Formats: sequence, structure tokens, C-alpha cells
Amino acid sequence: MRTAYFVGDVRAAEGRLMARVPEGALMQRAAAGLAATCARLLGRTYGARVALLVGSGDNGGDALYAGARLARRGAGVTAVLLAPERTHQGGLAALRRAGGRTLDAASPDATAVVAAARLVVDGVVGIGGKGGLRPRAAELARAAEGSGATVVAVDLPSGVDADTGEVRGEAVRADVTVTFGTYKPGLLIDPARAYAGSVHLVDIGLGPELAASGPAVQALQYADVERLLPLPGAESDKYRRGVVGVVAGSARYPGAAVLAVAGALRGGAGAVRYVGPAADAVIARFPEALVSAGPPAKAGRVQAWVAGPGLGDDGDRLADVVAADVPVLIDADGLRLADAAAVRRRTAPTLLTPHAGEAAALLGAARDEVEAARLDAARELARRYAATVLLKGSTTLVAGPDGGAARVNATGTSWLATAGSGDVLSGLAGSLLAAGLGALDAGSTAAFLHGLAARHAADGAPVAAQDVADAIPAAWRDVRG
Repeated sequence: MRTAYFVGDVRAAEGRLMARVPEGALMQRAAAGLAATCARLLGRTYGARVALLVGSGDNGGDALYAGARLARRGAGVTAVLLAPERTHQGGLAALRRAGGRTLDAASPDATAVVAAARLVVDGVVGIGGKGGLRPRAAELARAAEGSGATVVAVDLPSGVDADTGEVRGEAVRADVTVTFGTYKPGLLIDPARAYAGSVHLVDIGLGPELAASGPAVQALQYADVERLLPLPGAESDKYRRGVVGVVAGSARYPGAAVLAVAGALRGGAGAVRYVGPAADAVIARFPEALVSAGPPAKAGRVQAWVAGPGLGDDGDRLADVVAADVPVLIDADGLRLADAAAVRRRTAPTLLTPHAGEAAALLGAARDEVEAARLDAARELARRYAATVLLKGSTTLVAGPDGGAARVNATGTSWLATAGSGDVLSGLAGSLLAAGLGALDAGSTAAFLHGLAARHAADGAPVAAQDVADAIPAAWRDVRG
């Protein structure tokens, strides 16, 4: 599992480790890893032009020490100093001893130096930075981006928020980010994730120190998902595998019911009970589904409910589901219709699955505010509703009501932005709930499989929601393989 820690926890861990190792050891470890990555990217280091964008503080020091290592290997290294009077003195001396040059960022030659480089190292602002780049730094960052040079960020791209993934102004767009000790949440969460490029983690020995703090964000990997996937045993029957009930669809939106049932069936449920007016459409596509006119409380035994996709204004069916003493997933129209107090009173797990627009409506905020601060939005919704929240988007976030580590998933593709794909995800997650997974595990596992299925289905071309549902078995086999 990939884990990310808040800046405060990283700083505390660094402080504990620095008290036990020689002065400057952590910076040298970071610089060595940074220089090694830069050398691999350059291929041939000797004679390569390298520009360092150097701010004040330790982030700039990392860049300078790494630049010194590259200069000793024959690279032509120029450090462009954005704060000459506050530049890290040890790093500056090391670069000059190695034959590197320095240039004040205010010089008219600075932009040309950056534009002529094969590789540009962003050492402007460290993980404690807030807000966007200052004007001159932004100009130099644009010059690097426009030149075709490979841009390498030190710890994280300057101008993004390490803790939240917010980007509140201009920021460096890196091709590669070399981060130290642990991932930071902003490297895994959009919009900042899109600025980070490929992320390389350099071990500087923080692991034991970070064990004292809980991670802020986790990202499941293949092995994690494989361990969570429910597999039937020799004695399994449809009830032991889990029966999921689906309350979705309406006369106007029968397709939502079909897609939610498709996701539930592909998610490993032993059986799917559908309750609603789209029974004919569901049976025509999936004759194995069990259908009922309702109400949900009289439909038969289920281990979890999925409610909301295409529901229209049918609040009665939703209220019946919310009152059930089994795990419940609420999506789409259900989010608009659900009584918040009734959701909070539930004792069985609840999973809400809004997209940014729906989350904004529930929070009384603007959509762009939610998209800019996705982690905060997911956590606040989870707190208000005493539920687990799966916030859909380019990076899907799953946050629990206990305020523990959120889960982030980025297996999806932009082709998932298609009508009905969220209905498939709801059915898939509901099936995992019925199989016995907790809300956090069910939501994050479903998001992983759903994104992977979309990649299998798309293969670089447009897909429809049903294509995604049909590709879930391939994603499942991929994880198991």
C-alpha cells in the first residue's frame, strides 16, 4: 500500500531522525537520490546543460547539493537563485566547488539559461509552501515548460499544497517528482497530482519515525486489492456469497437500474434483487436477477442495498432502504432525496458516492470549491453524514467518518466520464458490501476495479458504461494474476 503523510508528521519524523544522525545526513541522502534520478533521465550526463531553480531553505539546498553531484560528473550546471541573500550556504558552496555556476534570477539572462537546459530542477519551494508561485518564479517555470526540457521537482512541484492537493495559483508542471521519505497527500490527489508527473520515492530513513503517526492518505496497490477480493469457498452458496438489493431506475431512467444491476452481478454477488419500476428492462438484460415490485423491506433477504441511480423523486423506496439494518450505498438521486438525520442515525455502514457537483450541493458549496479541495470536501461530508464518502473524480477519494486515513484511487481513465459509469460503480461497490467488506474497503476496492475495467474496455478509445461493466471480470483477473 502506498501511504502519504501530512507535512506536520513528516517534519516531526525528520526532527526525530536528525537528532540521531550526523548533521546534514538527511539532506545528503535526499540529494544523492535526486541526483541519481536526474542522471538516469539525462542518460549522458557529461556536457548536459542543467538549470536549478533555487529558492530559500532546505528545498533549494537539496537542489544545490544534487547539482554539485551532477557537475562533478561533467554536467554544465547553473543555479538560478530566486533569493540570493537567503540561499542555502552549504549547498551553494558545494555547487561552486564542483564547478557549477550561479545566476541571480533577476538577471535578464536567467530565462535564456532555463530555456536552453536539457533538464530543469525545481527547488523553489518545499513541502511547507502555501499558495502559488511568485511572478518571477512563475516566469521561469513557464520558460522551462515551454522549452521541452525535462522538469524534475524536488519533493513536490512548487506551488501545490502538500497536504491537500490544492493549487491556488501558478505552479510548476513537472515531468518527474522526486519525493523524500514518504509520499505527501498532494502527490496523490488532484488537482496537484496532475502537476507531479511520475513520482519517485527516495528512502531517507523516515520509515521507523513515521510509524508513530497514522498516514493521512493510502493508495491501494494490486496486492492490497487481491487480498480484499471476496472469493467463494467450496461450501459457498448464493447467500454466503452475498445478496445485494438494488433500488434504482424509474420510468424515465430504466437504464440506471440495468447498469447498477450489471455492476452488482459483475462484482461477485451471489444474487441481485431488483426492486422498482424497471423490472422488465432488468430481466430482459439479466434474467438471473430477482425482481420485486417492492417495497424494499418485503423484497426478500439481502446483505446490502444500493439505492439512488435514476430513482427520480421516489423518496419512499429510499426511506425504506435507509431504515434497513444492513450496509447501504446511496448514489445519484438518492443523495438528493436522503434525509441527513436519518442517515446519521443508521448503525449499519453507509457509503455515499457523490461526484463533485453532488458533493457541492450537499455541502452548500460551489463545484469548483469541491474540485479544488477534494480531500477536505470528502472528509467534511463524511463527518456531516456519519458515513463513508466516495468522492468520484479523476482521483477518487474514500473517506470514513472516523477521520482516519482516506483512500485515493487513480486507476481510472478520462474515458470514464460517460453517462452511467457511476451506476456501474454503485452496483459493484454494493456487491462488495454484501460480500462482507467494510465501507472503506468496499468503496476503495470498487474504485480500483472500476478504473481498471475502464482501462481494459477503452484501450485508448471511447467506451460506454456497459462496456465498463463487461470488463470488470478482466480487471478482477488482472488483479488476481
